[in-house]
Amino acid sequence: MLSGSTPSRPSGRRVATRQSATGPAATRQTVRRPESAEARIRRIQAANAPQKKKKPAILNMAIMALVVPALFCTVALPAYAFQDQQDDSAAGAELQALKESGAQTVAVGDDVVAAAVKRDSYKVTSAAEMRRVALATTYRAWKGPSVADFLKNPPYPSFNLDKVVKVAKKYNGIPYRYGGDNPSGFDCSGFTQYVYAQFGISLPHSSSRQGQGAGGGAVISPKDALPGDLVVMDGGGHIGIYLGGNRMIDAGTPRTGVSIRDIYNPNHWFVRYGI
Repeated sequence: MLSGSTPSRPSGRRVATRQSATGPAATRQTVRRPESAEARIRRIQAANAPQKKKKPAILNMAIMALVVPALFCTVALPAYAFQDQQDDSAAGAELQALKESGAQTVAVGDDVVAAAVKRDSYKVTSAAEMRRVALATTYRAWKGPSVADFLKNPPYPSFNLDKVVKVAKKYNGIPYRYGGDNPSGFDCSGFTQYVYAQFGISLPHSSSRQGQGAGGGAVISPKDALPGDLVVMDGGGHIGIYLGGNRMIDAGTPRTGVSIRDIYNPNHWFVRYGI
């Protein structure tokens, strides 16, 4: 090392400084030393190495996606609102001008009569009423033989109590209908009348009169009663056909229709026709 020289910081290349011996002030001169082969290789490799690209920050992009539209809305909305307010003011002024000019005034003549308002009306129909109407329609539409038809030409001209029971059971399940005397609907005396008419026996359409034996019947004692005889209950208010063993078939109520059941009234009596 030369006299008066100072060491420099290490670098890729080694440099040395030399101080001139001439002149009142020392003059430094930089002398570059030759670069070693090893250092040169490292420098070239560093220069040729591919630069690593930074991956995009997903979080930053998401924040920007939210912030930018928000900033846009913050700036844009007041302008639109101001424009709407101006439009509303203009529309209001135009509407006021139309009112003052009479553009919305309609003249109605004295001969014009307002139409009368009529309220729609409706009626509630119960399920029972609907059933009654349906039965009445079916009753009127009945095309089968009537009591009068049977009396003119009875299908069973020879009266037989056992046969009466068999014919009566054919109508088990027929609906009840007040005043009914055919298979579209029976009441109690209409049922017994229709069954007995098939044997050529005419019964009045009345439970009390049938219970009295009107038309050729006779009241008999309970010990003499047989299946096929008439059984009368409720003081003559109800009647059915006796089946034996405290059982009968009758057109009881709208709920039961024609059904087989027990004789419910102990104060009953029997009437026999066809003797």
